[in-house]
Amino acid sequence: MAIETLSIALHFWRSRGLRDAIASKPSLANTPISETMGLSSHQILLVNNVRTVSDTKRDFYIHHTRPINSIYRRVVEELMVEMHLLSVNADFHYDPIYALGVVTSFERFMQGYRPERDKESIFKALCQSVGGHNPQQYQHDAERMQALAKQFSGKELMAWVASPTHVDGMGDVQESLQAIAHNQQFKYSRLFGIGLFTLLEISEPELAKDEKQRNEALKQLCEALHLPTDKLQKDLDLYRNNLEKMIQIQLVMEDALKAERKKREQRSQESGTVGTAQNADNSKDEATSGS
Repeated sequence: MAIETLSIALHFWRSRGLRDAIASKPSLANTPISETMGLSSHQILLVNNVRTVSDTKRDFYIHHTRPINSIYRRVVEELMVEMHLLSVNADFHYDPIYALGVVTSFERFMQGYRPERDKESIFKALCQSVGGHNPQQYQHDAERMQALAKQFSGKELMAWVASPTHVDGMGDVQESLQAIAHNQQFKYSRLFGIGLFTLLEISEPELAKDEKQRNEALKQLCEALHLPTDKLQKDLDLYRNNLEKMIQIQLVMEDALKAERKKREQRSQESGTVGTAQNADNSKDEATSGS
């Protein structure tokens, strides 16, 4: 049973409703938790030690103490929850393609965030709150993958992923791809899919824009790594749709800020005009009284 499933089960056990329901049945009232839930005492111990989403959120706001713009708060918290659930999954393993997916998602959805200087603090807090991950490692691996993708055309990238050969400084990536292809328990995630798609975007932007070519390329990548093609396609469709919505929201925000700035300038000009007129009137009065 997956760790997060155990965590959910224990959560329900701790709820008052379930405790009362079990207590009301003599046959279950004195039954050990492990027997009631079908869990061993060792599994119960593991569940008790698993970090919760609340733990991760609390740690995040310890690392980043400034408030987050309301429009972007949901982006940050959804990414945080997704990373958290992966981090407590026994089948999940960090890899550079996943890192590229995390960094790309953050940068694209947080584009236009103000104040700009807070983005670095938010990203660091995000990584550190999810199992104490190193934000520099995410950035470094994402940059390495971007540099790698620039060396290939789309077809060359697909061939390399299917049968990775030696590339200087990419030995760990080569090993990671081989391990993923041969691991039936590999924990696919939306963020890994975004990382894979980003490689394709960088290596051949026009191919990534063409729906037919893009879908065929993604199908080949999924077959090479034994990934769920339909799920990856759906994840990427949702990702692109959400990006488009976010861009629209950012444009509306920008227009609203420009309109507000224009109003302030107009009020300032009107105030200055009134002030100038009053000064002129005062000067005339003084001149008249002096004569």
